[in-house]
Amino acid sequence: MRRTTITLLATLTIATALSAVPAQAHGRGMGLENCTATACHFDVAPGTYDVRVRLGGDTAASTGITGETRRTLLAETPTGAGEPVTRTFTVNVRTPEGEPTGAEGTPGLDLVVGGSAPALADIRVTPAVARHTRQIFLVGDSTVCDQPGDPYSGWGQQLPQYLRKGVSVANYGDSGESTVTYLADPRLFGTVQPLIRRGDLVLVQLAHNDKQTDEATYRANLEALVAGVRDKGGRPVLVTPIVRRWFNSDGTLNNGTALLVNGLGVDHPAVTRSVAAAHDVPLIDLTASTKALVESLGVEGSKALYLYNEKRDNTHTSAYGATAYAELVRDELLAQHLVPERLVR
Repeated sequence: MRRTTITLLATLTIATALSAVPAQAHGRGMGLENCTATACHFDVAPGTYDVRVRLGGDTAASTGITGETRRTLLAETPTGAGEPVTRTFTVNVRTPEGEPTGAEGTPGLDLVVGGSAPALADIRVTPAVARHTRQIFLVGDSTVCDQPGDPYSGWGQQLPQYLRKGVSVANYGDSGESTVTYLADPRLFGTVQPLIRRGDLVLVQLAHNDKQTDEATYRANLEALVAGVRDKGGRPVLVTPIVRRWFNSDGTLNNGTALLVNGLGVDHPAVTRSVAAAHDVPLIDLTASTKALVESLGVEGSKALYLYNEKRDNTHTSAYGATAYAELVRDELLAQHLVPERLVR
């Protein structure tokens, strides 16, 4: 969707003008013929696509791949001289391409190759086979979503790099949303729910904007989201919110601001844990794990996780912090057997 710069091997020769041919017309997918010297654009309809890349060349290289709204699809991968490697991943293409209430973006699939010494030798895009593809939907706020611009990044934006071909992340996180607004806006849960297929995972992390939501309403809204996912045959997973970087004088985060206790005294993580236990829903306690990480790094070391240095922001994460938090989510998906080990990086 967003057209971004892609660096190809210097030896790659590509025609100056390329005709855009829909991927559906190519039974074996599309490759480098859809690239110019600066970009690769695949004229595909919204859906789920498998991507196979060959990285490396005659000299040592280090290559990573992002795409669409700044999603990290493949972490930077080093290759030795004359030792190319093949990697695969599955990507979700949708409109809008990022936040559901945001800009539509550019139709199709756009990828960018980066890294300290990028080298893309080959690429092939094919429609994913539905029966062989697992979908992970994300329901969340600005700490989860595909953030459109630097220096912001949601953990959902970084999660795809930890998953292999066969698992697609469909991030429907949206800035500013609470459990109340996510259920009320047809662009949000009203759009996600019909897309859920039997067996799909739906991770729900909403709390940061429930600042004036009373406990009974917050609980009922989480229960409504769980029921709505299950009505479609999906598998809900409740996720407690990431902490705010708000230290006590003793170096801990043991306060309501950091641990998401709202102005009405509602302890969002505690309510989320309670709903998960009452309804037999898997729980990823991201509050606990991010608290442990932030406290272990300390007041100074934890600044890089958030946008403190850039914006004095102790709520929203940098790409570095979002990547660290996505790794925590990956670890829990694996530990709780929610995603098979063979599909996790």
